[in-house]
Amino acid sequence: MTAAPSLAEFRAAADSLDGVISHTPIELSRMLSDSLGAPVLLKMENLQRTGSFKIRGATYRLAQLTPEERLRGVVAASAGNHAQGVALAAQSLGIPATIFMPLGVPVPKLLATRGYGAEVVLEGETVATSLRLAAEFAERTGAVLIHPFDHRDVVIGQGTLGLEVFEDVPDVDTVVMGIGGGGLIAGVSAAIKQAAAEAGRPVRIVGVQAENAAAMPLSLAAGHPVEIQTQPTIADGILVAQPGAVPFEIINELVDEVVTVSEDDIARALLVLLEHAKVVVEPAGAVGVAAILAGKVKATGTTVPILSGGNIDPMLLQRVVAHGLAASGRYATVRIPLPDRPGQLAKVSEILSQVGANVMEVLHTRHGHGLQISDMILQLSIETRGPEHTQLAFDALRAAGFEPSVMPD
Repeated sequence: MTAAPSLAEFRAAADSLDGVISHTPIELSRMLSDSLGAPVLLKMENLQRTGSFKIRGATYRLAQLTPEERLRGVVAASAGNHAQGVALAAQSLGIPATIFMPLGVPVPKLLATRGYGAEVVLEGETVATSLRLAAEFAERTGAVLIHPFDHRDVVIGQGTLGLEVFEDVPDVDTVVMGIGGGGLIAGVSAAIKQAAAEAGRPVRIVGVQAENAAAMPLSLAAGHPVEIQTQPTIADGILVAQPGAVPFEIINELVDEVVTVSEDDIARALLVLLEHAKVVVEPAGAVGVAAILAGKVKATGTTVPILSGGNIDPMLLQRVVAHGLAASGRYATVRIPLPDRPGQLAKVSEILSQVGANVMEVLHTRHGHGLQISDMILQLSIETRGPEHTQLAFDALRAAGFEPSVMPD
């Protein structure tokens, strides 16, 4: 027997959030449709208020507090999206809010959270530490701890997104989205599957995790939430070591498949969304698209990946775009040993110009381990049209007697 909230609960939550959240658009992606072999429509929750879906669960959770609980205030811990959701929800309801954030939190998320009126405490290196400190604060002060995913009301609030998807795309066959702690996918899968069953049809749910933070496959295999040792990932919004107990029960019952994607897959997806969909999405919000591009999602009909957030630090975006170009074979850092004779740099530049490769950056040095007095190293960052064009550039250099090698990015 499923632990999922009822369809009536999701619909009541949607009614209560009307006018508070935005009904975010859904747009067809021809490029992704061609890649998958089926229509792909992007649910652009990155355009939601505060830049992510988190405002849904946070607002619904806070709206359920008693008058006495509201007077005590709320406390939360987050690296950004949940923090902004709680801060804005608290501000709109007149509830004092304290948010614990780790020291390395992206500056835009920090400033946005403060801008919504919350008191921000920067302490600890990880979200796990911030969550522990928030729990201690709640115990000490009586403030209500607003967990980012492990609460039934949060799941219900996030599930309103699933109702929107089914309302806008009633013929949807597959919904694809990221998994961190599990609140979003639990809510969406429960809401949309019940709405689809009422209409007499099924909907398949595919969850996606970053390879470096993939606790869900092990948890599903074990039959209970399992804590793992995570590795760094650009998808910090889903960097969670252990799924929540409340969402896990629903996921175990209703989610059809969970896949993982690499860092290169995620970077490539961000680049595709920028170039083809003209939208800015944070790495955690792009993992559904990453799974499609990586061939991890099979075509069964109309498919909706959820772009769950768009709060990305501009400096990270710059690095991710460069990484995405490299992962797509369109950007490479090339190391070329040269004899220390006049005209060598000009010769290399002429060869690359003739094949249409664009030189982005040049480092020309006579200093380095293993270099002879008569040698030097040329390091070039080049932009090409893709892997075949890059290979053409390398072949042209080798034909001229040079020995180029690709440096890891």
